[in-house]
Amino acid sequence: MSRRVVVTGLGAITPIGNDVDSFWNGLKEKKVGIAPITYFDTTGYKATLAGEVKDFDAKKYMDPKAARRMELFSQYAVAAAKQALEDSGIDMEKEDPYMVGVSIGSGIGSMQAFEKEHKKLLEKGPSRVNPLLVPLMISNMAAGNVAIQFGLKGKNINVVTACASGTHCIGEAFRSIQYGEADVMAAGGAEASICPIGVAGFAALTALSSSEDPMTASRPFDENRDGFVMGEGSGVVILEELNHAVARGAKIYAEVVGYGATCDAYHITSPAEDGSGAARAMTNAIKDAGLQPADIDYINAHGTSTHHNDLFETKAIKLALGEHAYQVKINSTKSMIGHLLGAAGGVEFVACVKSIQDGFVHATAGLVNEGEGCDLDYTKGEGVKMDVNTALSNSLGFGGHNASILVKKYVG
Repeated sequence: MSRRVVVTGLGAITPIGNDVDSFWNGLKEKKVGIAPITYFDTTGYKATLAGEVKDFDAKKYMDPKAARRMELFSQYAVAAAKQALEDSGIDMEKEDPYMVGVSIGSGIGSMQAFEKEHKKLLEKGPSRVNPLLVPLMISNMAAGNVAIQFGLKGKNINVVTACASGTHCIGEAFRSIQYGEADVMAAGGAEASICPIGVAGFAALTALSSSEDPMTASRPFDENRDGFVMGEGSGVVILEELNHAVARGAKIYAEVVGYGATCDAYHITSPAEDGSGAARAMTNAIKDAGLQPADIDYINAHGTSTHHNDLFETKAIKLALGEHAYQVKINSTKSMIGHLLGAAGGVEFVACVKSIQDGFVHATAGLVNEGEGCDLDYTKGEGVKMDVNTALSNSLGFGGHNASILVKKYVG
């Protein structure tokens, strides 16, 4: 018999706020965290906007020496994990540290470290390359640093599936607890790739919006969408075995009840045109939860604002839910914060949990006129107060990776 898994802590570093309340209130208010890039000179770049994290001070979350040995994506992960652990009220002095694990993904790790040290290599030679380049750069260091900072000695993994990394990490943490490998997992994603090579690379792929208007650059499902806007940050949640949470008197936000993962096996960047892979991931999550398509109240879509994603994800939702697809509320958090790549699934899971807790589905900002084939209810205009019992979060990554996680209102 698999064990029940609940959410007991939330943490977020995002372009619209560096804690969960700021992030969630920003979503409710349709606050757009996209603006001209400040990290480098964008002259000559096709894309000049991004969702940068503002006013982040690593020293608020860790000692300065530890911060210096971490790149930004790891700092974001540690900050979000610290918030989530404090929110959960877990006392590590009372826990078996080998039963508290970490599953935090990053799609890329640190491009900045690579950029900086490659320049040094070319200009000054190999002896000048930072000895810490590799441990600063590699993507598993978000998970590694979180474990080191908080003494979490259990299962420690970093699922790297591009833009599906955060959702896969939460799903794999859920499975780890279900089957007794851990009692508690810090799970989610972290990313910080707004740098010259990151922006140039995605722009060369024609994946990024070339809009110069921050308010309409990220407009998922809109007829005038022209690509995604890169964002950064981290979303980390504490998942916990139900009896363990109850025994220590934890507050329970919601219950994780289903997880589905598939691959399109179709194309390195485009989702399958009929939406079959993403649909199967949703179907698997719904079956895993013992629910029916008609039980789904709300879907936090991957909703990147690229032509292919939004159209093919719409097809996938119709395939998975049938006629009920037209009754379900759908939105895209990326409309306000941009696309956080490997961190997207982490912050979007936080949005799903808050939607259940607050009884509110936020609007898809920037959506004015639905594009051809995009004919579902994407919460255009204003957010909606409604009872949310079940929320499904979708993430789709380059390579054809599909992940869906289903979270439900907790009933004891």
